[in-house]
Amino acid sequence: MAWIYLIIAGLLEVAWSSGLKLVADRFSLPMAALTLVAMIASVVALGLAMTRLPLGIAYPIWTGIGSVGAVAIGTLVFGHGLSVGGMIGLVLLIAGMALLGAEAH
Repeated sequence: MAWIYLIIAGLLEVAWSSGLKLVADRFSLPMAALTLVAMIASVVALGLAMTRLPLGIAYPIWTGIGSVGAVAIGTLVFGHGLSVGGMIGLVLLIAGMALLGAEAH
């Protein structure tokens, strides 16, 4: 169950970072409120994950999911470019998360 909470926390991090970009581009009180709710829910889900997973595994994977997801949303939704170096960096982030996750078992 801790891994499910961690994945949810990471996905919520992607949601709030995307919401923050939308609010920065064009302020909207409802979007700002949803972004804040997603931020709080993400941290709560991370805390629930940490009841079973060590900090050194849960936190980097949480930020990694958020980083990879934010790059994906930035590229697909906001039209930000991604260089070959950026793609290699994403592969390395994913590999690092997989290696850290393997340490938890």
